[in-house]
Parts: sequence; structure tokens; C-alpha cells
Amino acid sequence: MDTQSLTTLINSITLPDSNRTLGSEQAVRNIIIDNDGIHLELVFPYPVAHLIHELQQRIAHAITAKFGDKPLFVKVQLDIGTHKVQLGIQTIAGVKNIIAVASGKGGVGKSTTSANLAVALSRMGARVGVLDADIYGPSQPTMFGVAGQEPRQHQGKMIPIMATGEIQVMSVGFLVDTDQAVIWRGPMVSQALQQLLFQSQWDDVDYLIIDLPPGTGDIQLTLAQKIPVTGAVVVTTPQDVALIDARKAVNMFQKVNIPIFGVLENMSVHICSHCGHAEPVFGHNGGKELAHNLGVPLLGQLPLTLSVREAMDNGQAYALAEQNPQIAALYQQAAWQLVQALADQGKDYSQRFPKIVVE
Repeated sequence: MDTQSLTTLINSITLPDSNRTLGSEQAVRNIIIDNDGIHLELVFPYPVAHLIHELQQRIAHAITAKFGDKPLFVKVQLDIGTHKVQLGIQTIAGVKNIIAVASGKGGVGKSTTSANLAVALSRMGARVGVLDADIYGPSQPTMFGVAGQEPRQHQGKMIPIMATGEIQVMSVGFLVDTDQAVIWRGPMVSQALQQLLFQSQWDDVDYLIIDLPPGTGDIQLTLAQKIPVTGAVVVTTPQDVALIDARKAVNMFQKVNIPIFGVLENMSVHICSHCGHAEPVFGHNGGKELAHNLGVPLLGQLPLTLSVREAMDNGQAYALAEQNPQIAALYQQAAWQLVQALADQGKDYSQRFPKIVVE
């Protein structure tokens, strides 16, 4: 066995739930063969904790089939980079990538999707933050079980609240009385969003999920013009009314040159909590058809279930993955597709160059 032939073999191995290989991802960083066995170092541009066990089995099986049984030691590291955003907008200190979760219509489960995507990314090994941009109706503090807390101040910045799973959460819900209506005009709402984002001390976040309010108004315009967004996920339900508004959200992102990573169809079917019967009460495959027409991935088709609603209302977004592994697997698959699409975006190197000042 020589290092070159072993490298060629390992590079041909396909990642679980993907068409990518270790070679196409340039994941093999180092291989050492000694008396103890084979020492393999892998580096990935996205979180992979959810597939490491299966990947190790694939590697071990391939090596055994060709070279015989050898002890295998695999070390995995992450190198999640900062990717390109809109032209002329600087990235934010402490945040590598911002993912906007949007819908043209309210009531499609966008906040639930945002919370569960964040949980999935965290369980996959990423450092994750959630910014609740729904100023009029913040719900992330409730979903993560951190409602009623108040961010600490440090050197003029707010420290995001740390939810279970080390998910950093920031929301206007921490700063105002949630029982009182927020009666603000558009400019005040836009300013509040910028303060929540830029005046928070984010701690080395790989992916910051921004839970947008429905529509294509002031918040979305501020996002497009002043906030460095790596890409967006559009959430819809299958029925025609929701799809009409989802297309408007898609059109908005296209006009401001923000990539769309995929469409996530929520409430795809209703699953009865008593008998398990599945019924497409909101229509069938509407989100799938939208994704096909846009030429973007369908990230998933998520069911409408009582367990998800209860978990969100009870502040158990992180615990849902353990309580309902089947639902968690759907969100994990969506997050896996999302990070692969994001990794394909060009990288941002602007921070590597010094600012030039002409005097």
C-alpha cells in the first residue's frame, strides 16, 4: 500500500446523501501510514457531524476491500469560510454567512422553519445564530425557551442570548414588552433591525439565520441594501395562494442579486397524531413545482404535526430533535442541502486586504 494509491481510493468515496466525493471537495488534507494503521485528516467547508459515522464506515470498507483490514484513525476539521454577499456591502464582525429565511405570505411556518434549521445546523457541528427580524411579532425567544431574558451589555454592544445547543439568539422580543403592540413606522423598524444586527456582539457564527417577517416591505428592502446576505431560503405551503406570494419573495431576491439556496415546502401533509394517516390538506407538491420552475433545490417537504407545534410553543426547539427524530431528520436533510449550496458560492476575501486611505 502506498500513499498515492490510498489517496486516489479515498478521493473516490462519495459523501452520504450527496453526489459529492471527498476528492471533489478536496477534503483529504493529510494521510499517514505507519505501524499503528492509517491516519487520515479531513477538512470540510460545511458541518458534517451528522454523517461522520457513515463516512468512516465507507472509508474503512473501501480500504479493507482493496488493501485488507487496517486500523483507521480519522480526524475531521471544519473550515467554514465567509462567502460573497451583495456588491459594496461589508461583512459583519463575528458572522461568516447570513441566510435569510423568507416567505411572501404569513402563516406558512417560516419562524418554525428558521428555528429548526438553526437547530439542525447546530447539531451538525456549526456555530449558529438566529436574528428575529419580525419586529412586530417576534417569536424566536418563545421557540428557543429564552423568553423574558435580557441581553447583557459589553463595550457598547449587546450579547446575544445563548439558547440550548449554544445557539446565539437576538430579538426585539428581549428588549420590549411582548404584551404591548409595537407601533412603529417603517423607518423605525428598519433602524431596529440594523441595531439588532450590527450592535450585537456575535461570537464566531458560521451561519446566522435571519427570520424575516412576511412580505416584501421595509425590512426586506433594508436587508437587501444594507445587510450582507449570503443567500435566502423561501418557505411556502403547497396551496396556490401561498405560492403566489412565495414567487413575489423569490422575485424580490432575484432583483437585488441575492442567491436563492432553495425552497422549503412546509405543511406538505397533515399527519394524524392518533392513527398516523397523512393527508395533503393544503394541496400537493406546490413547493416542489415552484423549486423546479426556479431551477433551485427543493430542500424538503415538511409535514404538519402536533409535536412540532407543541415543541415550538413550549420553547423546546432544540429538544424536538430528540423527541421526534423523524421530523428532525427532515430538517437535517434540508440543512445539509443548504450548506452544500452555500459552500458553492464564491468566497469573500475583502477582509484580507487593508483599507486604503488617500490623504
